[in-house]
Amino acid sequence: MISDMRVVERLAERVLVLDGAMGTMIQRVNLPARHLAGDADLVTLSRPDLITAIHHAYLAAGADIITTNTFNSTALVPAGNGLGSVVYEVNVAASQLANEACAEWTRRTPGKPRLVAGSIGPTNRAVSPPPADTAPFPAITSDALKDAYKEQVRGLLDGGCDLLLVETVFDVLNAQAALVAIEEIYEQRRETSGDDRRLPLIVSVTVSETGRTWAGQTLDVFWTSVAHARPLSVGVNCGFGVRGIEPHLAALARIADCAISCHPSAGLPDAYGRYAEQPASFAGALAELATRGLVNIVGGCCGTTPDHIKALAAAVDGLPPRTFSHRDQPPGGVF
Repeated sequence: MISDMRVVERLAERVLVLDGAMGTMIQRVNLPARHLAGDADLVTLSRPDLITAIHHAYLAAGADIITTNTFNSTALVPAGNGLGSVVYEVNVAASQLANEACAEWTRRTPGKPRLVAGSIGPTNRAVSPPPADTAPFPAITSDALKDAYKEQVRGLLDGGCDLLLVETVFDVLNAQAALVAIEEIYEQRRETSGDDRRLPLIVSVTVSETGRTWAGQTLDVFWTSVAHARPLSVGVNCGFGVRGIEPHLAALARIADCAISCHPSAGLPDAYGRYAEQPASFAGALAELATRGLVNIVGGCCGTTPDHIKALAAAVDGLPPRTFSHRDQPPGGVF
């Protein structure tokens, strides 16, 4: 478990590998509609065996960190999917399934502990007003979004995840709502049980070709908005492929004083939803970022598979991680 290791030291030793897409793997199975109910996260409850098999596939491929199947696991996403009544249950179960898989692989390879990152997606709502030339996400207040996130965070923590991953940030105000939710849950746990542990935090943004979020915010604004939470790592994910992300990742690395992560999509999907970036070229492009000293954590987003992660793990093996100066964590943290 994470309390038995020093993650910062591991990040200083080598580039860690995150897993790839969960949704891509679930879609490959072509499940009957009754298992999806409008949301792939519900497969955690309807087909836990499938989620476990996907986790094992990524761990076998060489992932150091696997993510929970909870990207959409709030009562907000998508509307009317029936998840609202089981949000807490889904997040707990997803954390537990990932933990069980990691525990087995850590026993197999004791020199390479595996970690669970609780995935917290951006939802399909936005706190910021939409840009004039962009189709808006439905509006939501910061407090309402925070309350939705709190239910998710409580489930992830109770399920026993090792890290929290606030990912695919398209609006920094959404990210701030998630960070406030995390802090309030920590405070509730401290007051009710005396538990003052805080998990390492990764915050990852998605940007357009301009280097701005959907809401129009720059990477400087993103970093300024999340730095107060003292994340273990910040990074860039999803987007339009490794090579398109590279200049924006480099810009973020210049201003952030923590580790840097990158888990891009396998390019952009075609009209049939297929992703063109093959494992070898995907891995090679990310390995190039590592040789430039830009990353500490690498992985995959939309369209990536265990084949992509296997190629990636081999490509970054032995490459030096980015040097960074990490600040002290809040009292009660694991560092």
